[in-house]
Amino acid sequence: MAVGSSNDFDLVVLGAGTGGYSAAFRAAQLGLKVALVDEDKIGGTCLHRGCIPTKALLESAAFAERVRHAKDYGVVIDGDAVVDYTAMAARRDAVVKRMWTGLKTLIDKNKVTWVAGRGRLDGAGKVKVSQTGEDGTPGGGGERVLNATDVILATGSRVKSLPGLTPDGKRIVTSDDILKMDSLPKDIVIVGAGAVGVEFASMFADVGVKVTLLEYLPQIVPLEDADVSKVVERSFTKRGMTVMTGARFDAASVTADENGICLMVGPDGKEPTELRAELMLVATGRAANIEGIGLETTKVETDRGVIKVNGRMRTKEPHVYAIGDAIGGLWLAHTAAHEGLIAAHTIAGDPDVHEMDYTAQPRATYCRPEIASIGLTEAQATERGHKLKIGKVPFQAIAKAIIGGEYEGFAKVIADADTNDTLGVHIVGPHATDLIAEASLGFELEATPWEVGGATHAHPTLSEVIGEAAMAVDGRSLNF
Repeated sequence: MAVGSSNDFDLVVLGAGTGGYSAAFRAAQLGLKVALVDEDKIGGTCLHRGCIPTKALLESAAFAERVRHAKDYGVVIDGDAVVDYTAMAARRDAVVKRMWTGLKTLIDKNKVTWVAGRGRLDGAGKVKVSQTGEDGTPGGGGERVLNATDVILATGSRVKSLPGLTPDGKRIVTSDDILKMDSLPKDIVIVGAGAVGVEFASMFADVGVKVTLLEYLPQIVPLEDADVSKVVERSFTKRGMTVMTGARFDAASVTADENGICLMVGPDGKEPTELRAELMLVATGRAANIEGIGLETTKVETDRGVIKVNGRMRTKEPHVYAIGDAIGGLWLAHTAAHEGLIAAHTIAGDPDVHEMDYTAQPRATYCRPEIASIGLTEAQATERGHKLKIGKVPFQAIAKAIIGGEYEGFAKVIADADTNDTLGVHIVGPHATDLIAEASLGFELEATPWEVGGATHAHPTLSEVIGEAAMAVDGRSLNF
């Protein structure tokens, strides 16, 4: 091990988001001397500008909607439930602060050296850090050079917009801007109906904001199974949102003034509709942060804005690895963490470390109803030539869903009719993001639908929908 001086490390991790700190902590647990470098707080986008604050708002919004239906549960509340968004925002920030406070203690617990500042490669085994000053000034702490046997690039991503559409942080905003707000608009147009777009649409609708959701493609949440997308669009429409798929507009023609935004939207070949709202949220994806990190001083290769790696996260530069949004992948925090663990175990010389398998990574979207999936969609499985058998069971058949008062949606299990391999599991409905863990374990163990369905699922629980759908693959569901 390279232990010569305080600047010598076995591993330097550049970026302290979920992927970066997971890799750093695991590498340290495996006996390596590790430095973790970031100019921002530990936790990255997920903790401070993404997953956690967004879900805190969604939880408050869903709770408000539940209170509105208190009478359905035999509970009478005098007066109307009023949403105090300032208080919601304060709770959002308190959740983030609590998680951040706990995360900071893990740096010392895992004996990782924290280096605050902006780092860049200077060749394969050297990282130059422009350190943050004690007063928080970027670069105010001078330069520190870290020598490393191996480096993991975990530099994350940033929000991006459409060509010709420049967010101003006031009327045309990004998810970063939304998460700084402490008041609500009267109405909002959301451009992009992927995970970020539908989550904010759901949250805003539940707190009384008029929502228009625009999606360029033929279905919302376009990466999900088509049956899932139909349920979510139907639910959103029923809740009073305007959903426009196949939406076309000239980004450069969007206008913004003190009263809000205006644009003309219409599907191909049809007369466009004028839309006006106080805010426009641009939720059209993210761009990897790979500029200015010294890639040109190495053999690292990029392709279409992301770093190229092999199945164990190694770049073309043998001792430089990359993970998370910097390599594209699924753009998910838990996937970045898994990539980080693979990289850490590879660097530590673990002979049993497996290659990354994105098909076995669960995906989760926290709108209402929730969406979770793993593996192939029905369309993808068909395109790959599989002969399919499918089990699909609605939450309406599950007692716990009826008891809870939330029963729209279903669980769908897709299997290969010849091999009986499980190809995909798709859930839309209550607590779908929690339920997908069973399917994830099933993929890890290469379980067949019959093995999943044959496991006893406690009654009454929502987990029964997985067991029933798995048994329904062979027409053996007991309750549907």
